[in-house]
Amino acid sequence: MERARGQTLSGEVRKDKVLGVLRDAGKRLGSTVLISLAMKVQADPFVKVKELIQKLIERLVSESTAEATKKGFCDLELSKAEKNRNHRWADVQRLSAQLSSLEAKEDELEEELAELAKSLKELNVALKEATKLRAESKEENLQTLKDAKEGLDAVSEALLVLKVFYKRAAKAKVFLQASPVDEDDPGAADGAYNGAQQSANAVLGLLEVIVSDFSRTIKNTRAQEEDEAAEFVEFDRTSKADIGGKETKTELDKQDLKSTKTSLKEKMKDMKTNMDLVDKALEELEDLKPVCIDTGMSYEERVEKREEEIEALQKSLCILDTDGVEADCKE
Repeated sequence: MERARGQTLSGEVRKDKVLGVLRDAGKRLGSTVLISLAMKVQADPFVKVKELIQKLIERLVSESTAEATKKGFCDLELSKAEKNRNHRWADVQRLSAQLSSLEAKEDELEEELAELAKSLKELNVALKEATKLRAESKEENLQTLKDAKEGLDAVSEALLVLKVFYKRAAKAKVFLQASPVDEDDPGAADGAYNGAQQSANAVLGLLEVIVSDFSRTIKNTRAQEEDEAAEFVEFDRTSKADIGGKETKTELDKQDLKSTKTSLKEKMKDMKTNMDLVDKALEELEDLKPVCIDTGMSYEERVEKREEEIEALQKSLCILDTDGVEADCKE
């Protein structure tokens, strides 16, 4: 606007031009501030109009500064609250994964301990039964050996006695057959020894078979005892090693299960704490929403509208600047 031409305008004309500017800008921007000011300008005298416009400009500038400060505050606080929420939620997810892993481990250890207990019971029962059977078998084998040795000794002794007897009897028969006495009574010598001599080989053969049977029994029983003893020693050693290993594993699993249960308890406490922190972070965001999250115009849109309002007011102020004192008014 040119000041020379502007200075020739009367106060009412200037006032009317200001009203036009304010009404047009108010309608275009949907600004209740400008429309309300236009109504006041229409009712107030010329001198007061300039003062109203100046105060409104100052108010809008102050609001702009305050809103910029508020935006900085809101951006900072919202960012902090969102980061805190995300961080806490990440902790919750991490703890949830750890809890799932610990619960799975707890189930696995409890199942393994149950299997170990069952296996140990079966192994101990089997070892006890095998030990009992081994003792019974050993006792039976020893008794068989004792009986066989006693029988062998008795039969061997009898065989020896009979062999000596028959040997002497045979010599005696030969002697009697050659004796002159036998010539008078030949039937006497033959009746005393012939029958015994004929059965000697059969009796001795039977006894020798019995001796052989006893010897074989002793040999077989000893071999059986050695085999059974060796098998039992192997079974006993293997079973005890297996039992020892499973008992050690059971003890380790019990310690691991105890540690796992303790960790689960601690992680559950941590989970509750972090869930409370997540809830708190969400509450902080909810508290900031009414102040910082505008559901209407965006911050940029409000800034643009306010700048246009100030521009309209500044234009109106220039129209009223009859003395050319406004630095922002162009020639």
